[in-house]
Amino acid sequence: MKRSLIAAAALALTAITSAHAATITGLKNTGLGVSGANDTNYSLSSAVSSTPVITYDAQWPIGPWMSNDTTSKWITPTASQGESFDPWSNGTYTYSLSFDLTGFNAASAAFSGRLAADNSVVVKLNNNVIGSASGFTNWTSFGASSGFVAGVNTLDFVVTNWAQNGGNPTGLRVEFGSSSIAAVPEPETYAMLLGGLAMVGAFARRRKQQ
Repeated sequence: MKRSLIAAAALALTAITSAHAATITGLKNTGLGVSGANDTNYSLSSAVSSTPVITYDAQWPIGPWMSNDTTSKWITPTASQGESFDPWSNGTYTYSLSFDLTGFNAASAAFSGRLAADNSVVVKLNNNVIGSASGFTNWTSFGASSGFVAGVNTLDFVVTNWAQNGGNPTGLRVEFGSSSIAAVPEPETYAMLLGGLAMVGAFARRRKQQ
């Protein structure tokens, strides 16, 4: 009897702490689609365009940039991926990704990833800086384990394209690795835990009286 009561409480506690673990489904790599099409997971804020485009691996500037693969691809401001921008002053291109944590415990969220940019990038989670990178020939890691909010969260990748008069494309590439978050326990889970703990308490009092 004692073992079954303790087991009931332990099972309820396990349901709260581990059974509801999940990944953050809204974290999307760049370029999840057909080359030449818009990347609908990301929005773009710039003087050039409001929609990023997925690149072709065979066209310049791929070559100087890391090659695309099935996991992620570069995205750029226009369909002409080798287009030259910002001849006289630095340009700013903010690629944004939103994900919804409704029904989850935002304080338990965490993720890690890697990125590259032409030329440099600052990463912001809900307007707080969580990472930066510079260069398009190798990866730089980034991630977060705090700063999340309940409901919709926003990741901004603020790319700076350094001024150059000619031969000056720009782009972004992002890959997410691991992520985790705990769901908010449902009322019946709490009820199971409280019921199990009450039974254990009653059993302990009975033994003490005996």
